[in-house]
Amino acid sequence: MHHWVRASSSDFAGAPPQPRSGHTAVNVGKSMVVVFGGLVDKKFLNDIIVYDIENKLWFEPECTGSVSEGKVGPTPRAFHVAITIDCHIFIFGGRSGGKRLGDFWVLDTGKCTIITMSLRPAWELFNTLMLTFSADIWQWSELTSFGDLPTPRDFSAAAAIGNQKIVLCGGWDGKKWLSDVYVMDTMSLEWMELSVSGSLPPPRCGHTATMVEKRLLVFGGRGGGGPIMGDLWALKGLIDEERETPGWTQLKLPGQAPSSRCGHTVTSGGHYLLLFGGHGTGGWLSRYDVYYNDTIILDRVTAQWKRLPISNDEPPPPRAYHTMTSIGARHLLIGGFDGKSTFGDLWWLVPEDDPIAKRSSVPQLRNLPETKESERELDTQERGQEGSTIVDLQKEMGISVSSGLRLQIPEESEDEEFVELGTRLIEGDVIDNRASMIQMAAEALRQHWKESTPQTLQLKELGSLLRDYQRLVTRKYTAQSSLTSTDFGLPGKQTFTFYHIRSSSELRMDDIPKLLEEYKTTLLI
Repeated sequence: MHHWVRASSSDFAGAPPQPRSGHTAVNVGKSMVVVFGGLVDKKFLNDIIVYDIENKLWFEPECTGSVSEGKVGPTPRAFHVAITIDCHIFIFGGRSGGKRLGDFWVLDTGKCTIITMSLRPAWELFNTLMLTFSADIWQWSELTSFGDLPTPRDFSAAAAIGNQKIVLCGGWDGKKWLSDVYVMDTMSLEWMELSVSGSLPPPRCGHTATMVEKRLLVFGGRGGGGPIMGDLWALKGLIDEERETPGWTQLKLPGQAPSSRCGHTVTSGGHYLLLFGGHGTGGWLSRYDVYYNDTIILDRVTAQWKRLPISNDEPPPPRAYHTMTSIGARHLLIGGFDGKSTFGDLWWLVPEDDPIAKRSSVPQLRNLPETKESERELDTQERGQEGSTIVDLQKEMGISVSSGLRLQIPEESEDEEFVELGTRLIEGDVIDNRASMIQMAAEALRQHWKESTPQTLQLKELGSLLRDYQRLVTRKYTAQSSLTSTDFGLPGKQTFTFYHIRSSSELRMDDIPKLLEEYKTTLLI
């Protein structure tokens, strides 16, 4: 049995990655997870965020080295590939805006095992003949590679072959889906396009590529003409010592195979591969995107698909273009996209005997994907003193009003997030005008929350829920002027516990059930 547990602020120090999708997250040995790039709100990123596993610390290293567009390191990008070879992270391709990239970079983290110069790649031959010991370097180098260079592309897939080579396959070059395979030797920096005999997998992008023993396994992706696929292929002939002729074989394994999808992840977990998330298409006459949050394993021992036994705790919301990284027996999920929102949440998938498995999976609010709560704060130095009614209400509930920051509680029509959530619940209804639509959306969303439990409440709803709670409390109070919460038929001042909270990120995990309970109470007033 495994458990999904949302990461808590007590799990680590430092600032975790901000919301993003299309990023990469790779292990460097057993000491670090390195996150690079991604996309959020049409902005492409090129930041590096590192998780120090031993010290349970997130930090941003100060990088040096090659410069692009006036800044150290690669240009901002998403949907690239990142592969670790020893202490080096190789980055290829991706997208920046509408441009597909074909540049090739390496980040030297300095976290190498002790090695001699004879084992160093050609691009480091200027280093001393002395042994190289572990040290933080964080140096970017743009590489000049040789041979059969891959064309610029995004949504390709890659894997490490042993501790020296990288295999890259497929992708999208802006005009067509690709099915080519390239192998790059990190010692010589030479690319070679692999000549593969026999049948080939259909061209694709958004797939995964995973080395398992001597074979490369490729699953899913979006194919030529647009269909999303759920086929599994194995490529042999990548290991020089085996002297096999490169060739693809389609595998049809027993068990509960995953549905067709792309933008998913496949992570190694000992004797199994773990597949999570992605998106596919649903419907019959009309095709629409369906995002997944199922967890499926490919058992390497029995060679069959299985559903990973998961507890009844609430799993992460469905998503694609996220990352999953192994940290011992744990898996760390970062970010992703669900067709509307970019996530900034972090989740652990842990075995039953893990100490955090018993922790409630009700979301600890951190890195909320969809809101900029600070923009809703009201500075009295800029706006002047708020209306006396609000101040009176704060005093009535025992809330300090001496702070320079005041709550700005927007009306429903100005609360875009609130309206969007409610609109999703009334899709298909014929509505005459915007005012009617907003009223119906508000009624539908409040009924939805009235029927919700802390376990069914989604992370992306919490900012809107908090603001509507504050809106309703304010409205009930102003309508009844000097009435106290006891006059409302409620048990005293402490009823409105969360009225003063400026941002849902200030809430603790165990606040969520009480907030929802108090919200439902305001609906009855």
